[in-house]
Amino acid sequence: MKIGIIGYGSTGKMFLEKFLNSKCVSAENLLVANRTIEKIMHLKDKCTVCESNPELATEADIVFLCVRPVDMKEVLLEIKEYLKKDALLVSLNGSILLEQIEQICNNKIAKVIPSVTAEVNQAQTLVCYNERVTEKDKEYLTKLFSSMGMMIELPEQEMGMGAELVSCMPGFIAAIFQEICASAKKHTTLSEKQIVQMVLHTMVGTGMLMIDKEYSFEDVISRVATKGGITEVGTKVIHEQFPKVADEVFEKTMEKRRQTTIKAKESFEGTR
Repeated sequence: MKIGIIGYGSTGKMFLEKFLNSKCVSAENLLVANRTIEKIMHLKDKCTVCESNPELATEADIVFLCVRPVDMKEVLLEIKEYLKKDALLVSLNGSILLEQIEQICNNKIAKVIPSVTAEVNQAQTLVCYNERVTEKDKEYLTKLFSSMGMMIELPEQEMGMGAELVSCMPGFIAAIFQEICASAKKHTTLSEKQIVQMVLHTMVGTGMLMIDKEYSFEDVISRVATKGGITEVGTKVIHEQFPKVADEVFEKTMEKRRQTTIKAKESFEGTR
């Protein structure tokens, strides 16, 4: 099974490194192509460097499309005549629908949404498939992505919210706790570094506690917040004030997602 990666940006680079380090793909069976070939020439000792996208498409059984949304249509048109009949295309763009890719390439297609947490093998990689994808294909993809964490299959119409919860969420969480740490600094002589480290380790520990003990959020609150105590005062403020922020976050991000999907659809109009 030969695996091809088109596009050597941050995601393409991460995939290549994870596949190689986990030894789930051998060096000779891992192919990579990039618009600027000079950026991948240093990989010749690690994998097979292809001089063009069509060259990669001719050889690969699975093709990962790690390209920008604006470049997707052009890349699909470039490789469609070279793809193996039974090749599996894997799109890394959540805004482009499976049916839009099918307009150009009559292949098995998967759409995958990764997370930055894959870098520490704690990813929840989201995936959906078109009807041509077989159970064997799904099993192989699951094996590939086990090198980064777990894989979650969702209906395509739920991939948007799924992306908010696993792909965007590290950014949301970082922003929330960045503000918490900044506020804490106003009330203490502790250094910013020490505050951040304390909060980060508490975040990790809380997550592990909830997963290992199967605690709900309410379980954790009840364990920590005694009646009339300090934690109860803080959680009350959060419950009163934060819902408005959370609602606005999802309203605005989902609307932005809707707009990018419409824009992607328009870019594919007239394609056959």
